[in-house]
Amino acid sequence: MVTLRARRREAEDAIEADGGKLGASYGTSVEVSSEEPLLRPENGLAVSDDYSRFEEVNRVAEMGGGPDRIREQHKKGKQTARERIARLFDENTFHELDKFVAARTKGEDGKSALGDGVVTGYGMIDGRLVYTYADDFTVMGGSLGEAHVKKITKVMDLALKNGAPIVGLNDSGGARIQEGVGSLAAVSEMFFRNTLASGVIPQISAILGPCAGAAVYSPAMTDFVFMLRDNSYMFVTGPEVVRSVIGEKASPIELGGGATHASKSGVAHFLCEDEMECLRQIRRLISFLPQNNSERSPRLEWKGSWEDEDEELDRLAPKDPYTLYDVRVIIERVVDDGDLMQIHEKWAGNIIVGFARMNGETVGVVANQPLVLSGALDVNSSVKAARFIRFCDAFNIPIVTFVDVPGYMPGVDQEQNGLIRHGSKLLYAYSEATVPKVTVVLKKAYGGAYCAMGSKYSRADINYAWPGAEIAVMGPEGAISVLYRKQIEDSSEPEALRRWLVMDYKERFANPYEAAGRGIIDEVIRPSATRPRIISALWSLRNKSEFRPAKKHGNIQL
Repeated sequence: MVTLRARRREAEDAIEADGGKLGASYGTSVEVSSEEPLLRPENGLAVSDDYSRFEEVNRVAEMGGGPDRIREQHKKGKQTARERIARLFDENTFHELDKFVAARTKGEDGKSALGDGVVTGYGMIDGRLVYTYADDFTVMGGSLGEAHVKKITKVMDLALKNGAPIVGLNDSGGARIQEGVGSLAAVSEMFFRNTLASGVIPQISAILGPCAGAAVYSPAMTDFVFMLRDNSYMFVTGPEVVRSVIGEKASPIELGGGATHASKSGVAHFLCEDEMECLRQIRRLISFLPQNNSERSPRLEWKGSWEDEDEELDRLAPKDPYTLYDVRVIIERVVDDGDLMQIHEKWAGNIIVGFARMNGETVGVVANQPLVLSGALDVNSSVKAARFIRFCDAFNIPIVTFVDVPGYMPGVDQEQNGLIRHGSKLLYAYSEATVPKVTVVLKKAYGGAYCAMGSKYSRADINYAWPGAEIAVMGPEGAISVLYRKQIEDSSEPEALRRWLVMDYKERFANPYEAAGRGIIDEVIRPSATRPRIISALWSLRNKSEFRPAKKHGNIQL
């Protein structure tokens, strides 16, 4: 069997041996004649001069824009579309589709490029079916022409029909200007399919070059976006247009680079150092996900004993409600092998979301991070967690929540940026989700933020609390200031009275036993028992079925 890698090496060797003349003679395309088909069937086989015509056309198609443009791509530190695909998929499993589709637009040589700047097909990742499309920047800058996009929509349709993930490797300058409205009509068909596939099959986008205009909307509608620290850009309008229209100067990196979208806009879920890391991380992400919304994620065999308790957690548990600690340390001691794949790691750091496994089963993890804004919920963290929860719910992934939240973030900036509107998304997402939901209150759980963080009120199935947890309308200090302000002001020893009132409030209200007495907390547990308790709870909820009223869709404020 001739592999994609071998065929590409063969073509490059032939070009090198010919001193580059082969690429010049074939150019970037071949003339397509309507009178003479590229392949003629004879006796059931496509043959022409003992396959020489087939081999010739095949080689030209696989060389994309030709050796010179491939070298330019490599000089920029970028791989070609076929090189990326070869590294993404299990070896020798990729099958290309529509290799000989010709561009509607003719190049400078008056010919139509074969493949029209995109490679499409399917293959295996860890033995599981995955579809892909990869822009070929060596052909007309990977621009989105009519034939180019029709190849993409065809493979998207196949992914939907067969219930398999689709990965887009994006490296495109945007809609092809010279094709006018035909290009826009085609990309609109792609956007429509993104909405059809949403919540049905996982959609993953990798931005591996410049993506502008129409080329950015489709990735934005997919479930996860990967970007690179360098050589990776997303913007609706590029720096030159921004400068000419509004006079604002910004470099491509500042305007739409990977770091910008991973840490400021939240457009990118993952920031990778280079293409190889990006492709590895895509494979890792897919390992956590089901093929589609009617299946469960693949289970990995866990060889350890899930019933073992971790006494180190008893020591690590925060004793003071205002202690700063890294919640990831706790998560990593609870999940299998300490393996947590964070989503949006660089954005809205006051909440952690990501995938892990417990006893071999994929779970979605949501946790307040006390190291950032004391774990308070703000606009960005609410949006980040809500979207992740909705993904997990769409794809049958149980949700495990670790709570240490002092409340919603106060301030003029937060209110003016829509904290009420965005903060409600988290309440909506938890309440809407019907997958198994297990919550552990680690320390603080105050006010409306407690309601929003997987509480019994938002229909979590099983809620645990550590012995030192504080569950109340607000923290003791704030509550005392509201309830007893007059008495404290009139007291001859105001500070002593305040300390006593705070201790009394903690004893009476801010403890897990009050909540447990009302059935709001199902069990108060030692920190060391957290892992076995969660795994047991998830096992008991494996066949959970929960009713929701029939409707077209909810009307969450976007």
